[in-house]
Amino acid sequence: MSESGEKKSGWLGRLMGGKSAAPAPAAAETATAAAEPAPAKPSWAARLRAGLSRSSSRLTQGLSDLFTKRKLDDEALQDLEDLLITADLGTATARRVTQTLAKTRFDQEVSADEVREALAEEITAILAPVARPLSLDPARKPHVVLMVGVNGSGKTTTIGKLAKSFRDQGLSVSLAAGDTFRAAAVEQLKVWGERTGCPVISRGQGADAASLAFEALEEAQKRQDDLLLIDTAGRLQNKTDLMAELQKVVRVIRKQDPSAPHDILLVLDATVGQNAHSQVEIFKSMTEVTGLVLTKLDGTARGGVLVALAEKFGLPVHAIGIGEAADDLRPFEARAFARSLLDLDDFA
Repeated sequence: MSESGEKKSGWLGRLMGGKSAAPAPAAAETATAAAEPAPAKPSWAARLRAGLSRSSSRLTQGLSDLFTKRKLDDEALQDLEDLLITADLGTATARRVTQTLAKTRFDQEVSADEVREALAEEITAILAPVARPLSLDPARKPHVVLMVGVNGSGKTTTIGKLAKSFRDQGLSVSLAAGDTFRAAAVEQLKVWGERTGCPVISRGQGADAASLAFEALEEAQKRQDDLLLIDTAGRLQNKTDLMAELQKVVRVIRKQDPSAPHDILLVLDATVGQNAHSQVEIFKSMTEVTGLVLTKLDGTARGGVLVALAEKFGLPVHAIGIGEAADDLRPFEARAFARSLLDLDDFA
């Protein structure tokens, strides 16, 4: 109702001997709602723990079933090793963890909580050497990062999230839509470019990816950008063609800057579980993978695969993703991850 309408209503009420009209309930509710602050977004620690809940519930329930007034004898250790393997931590990790427990607690009665604490410490020790945030060299203008991974791994979205993160730090970032095989990937990267204020170098579907990467680097150098993120195709059904394309991209980039690309990041979808091992092997055979990013940890009970990857390959894990929002991709922290995986909320 307009201001004049409100005055007329009040005047008519007084004329008829009544009181001024009370504010309409809808208006009062709107005013109250406007006065209430928006709910605070949960902390990263809380989101990480919630994101890993499917993985942690599978593991902690198994531990509770195993260790109820039970000694840590040979049979219990074998059962524990089997549980850790089924939780995707891998054979080597499972053996290492159980052997460490055997040295300190063998033939003693242990509780599930004690085992969880011990596992968290051992997993932290495995992960700590690979927990390394992506670091840019300020002397390089730009620092070139080539992003690789299979279709559906979240590669293009990860590029957008990384771009936002570095833009928020005040750095200049440009994007190259090098997955010219999929028009959707190019359009998706353009959207991220608009959101983050990053220039996007793109061409039509089917364009030569190496030429595009060369052009993108040339433009980024002219602008003196801090970071250039280059998307690539990920169609593993024709591995030979993909390998040739990736190698050509690297070769052409090095004609412009012999030290580039400075990082080659493999994006892995955590929901694939143990298949992540074969993806690492394949992409390592194609190009010099320097680090990993794991996405979709909130959509799987196989989060333990990250531990197995760290144990087997020793590649830096730069970031992990636990949601769709831009700030749901964060630098990887070993202890926080290990304790969330075991449903322990003390990250101090």
